Formats: sequence, C-alpha cells, structure tokens
Amino acid sequence: MTLEETQQVVRIMKKNGYKMTDKRREIIELFAEEDRYLTAREVQERMVQRFPQLSFDTIYRNIYTLAELNVLEMTDLNGEKYFRFACSHIGHHHHHFICKKCGRTKAIPFCPMDTIEQELDGYSITGHRFEVYGLCDQCQQSSGNKI
Repeated sequence: MTLEETQQVVRIMKKNGYKMTDKRREIIELFAEEDRYLTAREVQERMVQRFPQLSFDTIYRNIYTLAELNVLEMTDLNGEKYFRFACSHIGHHHHHFICKKCGRTKAIPFCPMDTIEQELDGYSITGHRFEVYGLCDQCQQSSGNKI
C-alpha cells in the first residue's frame, strides 16, 4: 500500500468518525498486500502473532466497518464472506474473475452492463454485481484440474 493510499483510508475513516488504530492499519495493509479475497479467519491467522489477544469478533467488526466505508469489497464464495482491498483507486469501473480455491483475482477490464443496459431500455438500474468464478492457472496446475 502506498503512502497516498494509506492517507486516503485514514481520511475516509476520520470523516466517518473512526480512528486509525494499529490493528486497523495492519488489516488494511494485509489486504493491500494480497491480490485476492480473504476470509476473516485468514486475517486472524495472519495477525495472531502480532496481536495474540485479538478476537475473531474484533477482526470481523473491523472488516465489516471497512467494507461499509468502501475500503474493502465483499463477495460470497462457497457460502462464506470474502473480502479484498477495494479497487476504487484504479480509477475505472471493472469486475473480477475469482479463483474458488485460493481467492486470487484477475480484473475483467470491461463491464457487461454496457450491453445489458441496451436491453433494458426504459428501466432504471440502481446497481449491479458481476463476478466470474473458476480456478486460476496456479490452482489448476497444483491440483491437475483443468476447467
């Protein structure tokens, strides 16, 4: 995470009445380093050495707060909530391919809504979500599975 991105997150949190604690900073940095979706349990496992008394509930509350502030984005994968650092800093709207095994993502550089909107002439679209799931190259090779 760059200094500018960190400062942007701090501004967002302060604007919404939250302090930037060491634990929140560590959570944000973890997500910024990973180019994949993580579960709250994975975050706890990564943070336990530095913060041995950190509870799962505290991590989950902080992750949800960051998702509500659009610092993290959330998806449901295999019946569990997964989170990743929001791509809003990239500067353009896009979607993701998500590996169902490791959670890695790959940006899809276009939005299918451009085509779908033409089919919904006269309708008012208030939002959308589009995700593609499968196995990434590395997970296919490690398990011998080809899709």
